[in-house]
Amino acid sequence: MDRCIVLVDAGYLLGAAASLLAGEPSRSRISVDHAALIQGLRERAEADTRQPLLRIYWFDGAPDRVPQPEHRRLRVMPRVTVRLGALTRSDGRWAQKGVDAAMHAELTELARNRACSDIVLVTGDGDLLPGMMSAKEHGVAVHLWAVQAADNNYNQSEDLVAEADERRVLDRSWITRAVRARDLAGACPPQPAPRPEIAAILSAPPGEPHPQGDRQATAHDTAHPAPVNGGPVNGSGLNGGGNGGPDRMPASKGVPTPKDLAALRAPVPQATTASAPQPATTATLRWSSDRGWVERPGTPPESPEAATLPTLAQLTSAEQRWADHEEDITSVGGDAYEVGQVFARRWIQRVTDPSCLVKLSAEYPRIPHRIDGELLRYAARFGLLTHKDDQIDEHDRYAIRAGFWREVDTHTGAERPAAAE
Repeated sequence: MDRCIVLVDAGYLLGAAASLLAGEPSRSRISVDHAALIQGLRERAEADTRQPLLRIYWFDGAPDRVPQPEHRRLRVMPRVTVRLGALTRSDGRWAQKGVDAAMHAELTELARNRACSDIVLVTGDGDLLPGMMSAKEHGVAVHLWAVQAADNNYNQSEDLVAEADERRVLDRSWITRAVRARDLAGACPPQPAPRPEIAAILSAPPGEPHPQGDRQATAHDTAHPAPVNGGPVNGSGLNGGGNGGPDRMPASKGVPTPKDLAALRAPVPQATTASAPQPATTATLRWSSDRGWVERPGTPPESPEAATLPTLAQLTSAEQRWADHEEDITSVGGDAYEVGQVFARRWIQRVTDPSCLVKLSAEYPRIPHRIDGELLRYAARFGLLTHKDDQIDEHDRYAIRAGFWREVDTHTGAERPAAAE
């Protein structure tokens, strides 16, 4: 049939783009406008083949083949079909499994069924050579596209290049229409003004004792997104703070964990003598999970007001639930900070009693455990809070709660004074 199909190896396309624009193949170093990228692929394919587009197949890997936020956005776009292989970690590196086999199978099946007259391959893997040869034998013209290599050399199999009917290089100017290098220094969203207690902790040199007296340590990092509760989703205790421990914060961590903060000992401001040394108290935290609060010694119980606050599920109608799902898969990017903001915004917009927002803000830094558990479950839909190397990703929880409180502060007009220099 007189139409074209595009098969995209996302690992190759985005990895090569990252090498070209950021100097290394890590996809975390680039940000991608997927809508613009798909539109660019369609326009270029139709121009090169002089045939209308039937479909773009997007092949990528995902942990346990669970769609990630970018896959959720892609698969609802017109004329786009997402095929996922496995993503596994070995020797500290991520590797795709099954993606090449899926591309090979799709390529040969499309050619055998004469579903198109032209196939565009965006890949560099020589494993697709048999599939390319089979497609040609069925009378399909095969166009091979490459991403401009960072070292102006080949980043494709030479056998694949030699067998292709047509070849095109997607140069830097084309790539930068939809892909740009991520500014890691400015990657974090705008943060609220530092709250005094956490700003003092973060500004103290490593090894200094907690400068805030006997106040409870909190976890709201404003230089780096930090959690308000240190709560794991599964209640495993991997993120809980405990009593005891050294008086120093580990210097190797840029963002203090709840365990770091709980280990800080706060001197009580009072006169001391040689015979009556100044006592030290341990700052404690508690965290929430689906099982409820896990109390730490010396931590006050949750306030009765917090227990009366409604959950988002209680505030959401069936129609709103459908609209939320549609928004999640089309416009919510899945960034941890953004997820916290979206959840808080929906809660604030739907609560009918204005006093509830005041009560919630007064609970800072602890999100009421029912709302907190709901927030973490919502974040899990975007692939956040998943196990990575058998450990829970704490930085995601930091960002989720920071985004939540940022949205609450925006609506309450709370102004947090910066800590003194």
